[in-house]
Amino acid sequence: MVSSKDTYYSRNVGGVAAVEFFWGLGFPVVMESTFLQLFLSSLGASSLAIGIVPSLFIMGISVAPLFATYISCRYQRKKHLVTVLHILSGLAVLLFGLLLHAVGDPQLVLPLFFASYLLFSLCLGLAIPVWLDYVTRILSERRIVPGFGYMMLAQNVGKIVSSFFILEVVETFAFSLKSSAWVFMATGGVFILGSLFFYATREFDEGPATAAARPPFFTHLRGMFSTVVANRPFLVYLAGDLDNVVILTALSFYANYATGYFAVPAHLAAGAFIAFIYAGSITVNILLGTMNLLSLKAKLYLSKGITLAVLLLLTFFPGYASFFVISYLLGFGRAIRNMVYPPSVKIFAGPGDATAYYSLASLLTLPVGVGLPLAFGQALDLLANRGADAYRLLFGLAMLFVLATLYFTVKTDFSRAQGVEAR
Repeated sequence: MVSSKDTYYSRNVGGVAAVEFFWGLGFPVVMESTFLQLFLSSLGASSLAIGIVPSLFIMGISVAPLFATYISCRYQRKKHLVTVLHILSGLAVLLFGLLLHAVGDPQLVLPLFFASYLLFSLCLGLAIPVWLDYVTRILSERRIVPGFGYMMLAQNVGKIVSSFFILEVVETFAFSLKSSAWVFMATGGVFILGSLFFYATREFDEGPATAAARPPFFTHLRGMFSTVVANRPFLVYLAGDLDNVVILTALSFYANYATGYFAVPAHLAAGAFIAFIYAGSITVNILLGTMNLLSLKAKLYLSKGITLAVLLLLTFFPGYASFFVISYLLGFGRAIRNMVYPPSVKIFAGPGDATAYYSLASLLTLPVGVGLPLAFGQALDLLANRGADAYRLLFGLAMLFVLATLYFTVKTDFSRAQGVEAR
């Protein structure tokens, strides 16, 4: 029998896909971004400073979700909330672009950037768990994976379009403050515009509204922790997912590795690398998303294999041509993880509101999420006299870390989850 969610499947997937397309236009500037690496390097930022970017991002999306859960728990319908939270994230980027356009002293740019990026990360941290819960609520359980496939396909088409724009801007203007300011302002603008398409979706009630008073924040927090930490199958899955931090770390440094030691021009690293990353993502969206090939567990194994292949190439076979292959594989592996993560968490969380699980997942992995990029950047600064060998050493050590997470992926058992089947 067709459920009411399936009746509105096309409308809901189309509405969120429109959101994702516009956000995809901005993502290559601010997330998983070679543009940011090279922009900061042009300002004289050290490797440690560049490592702060993913650490700030992970910190923001790890801490803020605690408040998102507390805010959202009283909302039976969350369409307006998810829209407003996304708009706030766009405003943070728009604000930095405006400040960058007004600033005359380049020495002020780095402090302004880090403050604005932390604000953006915190705002996005409020939005992400509400978004994940909202999207998994408006799709039926059997169509979540293909639905996410279409949404991410739209997002990655936006990223591809944006990558060619970035390539042209960097090739023409390099990383001048004025041109960069317009890039950040445009990014904030498309984020805000895209957020409005949430209003095109159809929301459903998940049960009777509660009239109970909202508990004090710390009581609410303790309840969340006790529920999530008691779910041991979910914790095992989360430990296996830690290789995602390795992918983020590699994305944060490999463009400087390519431009600094293998004669890759900066405009190609800022634009073409991104195009190849999102070409890999689109491949995944089609094959593993819309076509829904492979089970969730098989997708987890494939993601691990791709990550190990990337690190092998970075360690033993770096070169002008191989960096484009690496870009494609980074996008491929990252897209698998992004596709598997929402339905997997929903399965372990069980029916009903899964916001607590989406909120606490990043917080539980925060030490690794923040520590690994910072350690990578600090080690590169300390080993600067070893040149490219410093990168090879660290990427080689990252391979050992990924192999350690493989043990937990093997132990991940969707059949022990509280929710639906793993397929």
